[in-house]
Amino acid sequence: MAQERPMPRLWVIRHGETEWSLSGRHTGKTDIPLTSRGEKEIEEKAKTIVGDGKPIDPKNLCTVFVSPRLRAHTTFHLLFAHVETPHHTLTEDCAEWDYGEYEGLLSSEIKARDSKWSIWKDGCPGGESVEQMQARVDKIVGKVREYHRQYKEEGLNTRDVVIVAHGHFSRVLIARWLDMPLEFGTKVNFQAGGVCALSYNHNSLKEPALNALNLHADVI
Repeated sequence: MAQERPMPRLWVIRHGETEWSLSGRHTGKTDIPLTSRGEKEIEEKAKTIVGDGKPIDPKNLCTVFVSPRLRAHTTFHLLFAHVETPHHTLTEDCAEWDYGEYEGLLSSEIKARDSKWSIWKDGCPGGESVEQMQARVDKIVGKVREYHRQYKEEGLNTRDVVIVAHGHFSRVLIARWLDMPLEFGTKVNFQAGGVCALSYNHNSLKEPALNALNLHADVI
């Protein structure tokens, strides 16, 4: 009898440290680089995370989706610099939440304008609403699950998909992967440079699950 294929996985990687992630400023469309420390931290963890027999094994990779922001695709290229660059797509589907009028502001500065504001309930004026953000994330989740279905049910593709993206985007993604309301993201702490593993329980594509969070990240 043929051996059952192992369950597919989605690896989600938050970009490394930037000046604004360090200070807590909302960084959506602003295209700022990683700090030198952020670059160094990604380079140091790359050979632990990516490689033959490592958690993200290039021979298992079906595809990679990367946010087009500089901080994200720099993180991607640093992670895969020591192996053959895998097939990847830069896509706005994986961009950070569009903060609109709140771009570049600290949470305290936003609260000074609107003391009751919550991005998880109110979205961002001039940017993306909660409904728009959820629809965008659901779109990429649907793409990943179709790759996984083809792998598991039809023997197509290889096992894993990787997404390299951002903080709020990744927290929303985790919530929606688990079929939870978008606001569940408030319960998720995903550090800069962290790695998250999403997969399924009980060998069933109908039971999406969180396998690991903040692998290889400094969690305080």
